[in-house]
Amino acid sequence: MTTTPNIVDSHCHLDFPDFDGELDAVIARATAAGVTRMVTICTRLRLEPQVRAIAEAHEPVFYAAGTHPMSAADEPLATVDELIALADHPKFVGIGETGLDYHYTAESADIQQQSLRIHIAAARETGLPLIIHARAADDDMARILAEEHKAGAFSCVMHCFSSSAALAQAALDLDFYLSMSGIAAFPRSQDLRDIFATAPLDRVLVETDSPYLAPPPHRGKRNEPAYTAHTARVGAEVFGLDYAAFAAATTANFDRLFRKAA
Repeated sequence: MTTTPNIVDSHCHLDFPDFDGELDAVIARATAAGVTRMVTICTRLRLEPQVRAIAEAHEPVFYAAGTHPMSAADEPLATVDELIALADHPKFVGIGETGLDYHYTAESADIQQQSLRIHIAAARETGLPLIIHARAADDDMARILAEEHKAGAFSCVMHCFSSSAALAQAALDLDFYLSMSGIAAFPRSQDLRDIFATAPLDRVLVETDSPYLAPPPHRGKRNEPAYTAHTARVGAEVFGLDYAAFAAATTANFDRLFRKAA
């Protein structure tokens, strides 16, 4: 009898309306695919209670919370104390997602940077990993992460990494992690796969970012945690491993970074 290798979806959004009325089935499909744990991410702190409730109701689900950079100008600025207080919950495992997005919201760059530094301070204080969203802001992102890390170490994952090789190296130089999403499985993403191939295996995670970015063969449809396995099979090819070995390695990496969910 063969068993399905265990793997972790390190980043999904189970509170989004795409999953309304289907959560039990979605989580059951994930479990059947070997996805034993998933981290659902709150992107607006005022919605934290409902995201927390999902984690409390489903044993395989953990959660994180922060202010998404694209919402930074529209939401009250988080405080370090507010984020630290959330860390008391046993299933709260990370700070964010936070970061910089100049592709859609460059006009709010200043408030995004302020918000990012607040989240970094909370990650430093709690010891929980920072979850970073970065798009079209590589130079500022690399600069701020380096400045803040020099001021006091913290752990971090570059979620749904699809930026430049230079930003990947800047993150790896700080001992941060890179997370592989369905983007890395797209046929035209060879440059991104090449970036991952140069990363140490012990610094790589996998995620769906569901309901977005479904990998083949589900591209263009709603993504869900079960599809972590499709991205991970591509990741295994990138690293020249069989699927079970890659699943085991990325699960060990998740446990090292997200210690509260281990």
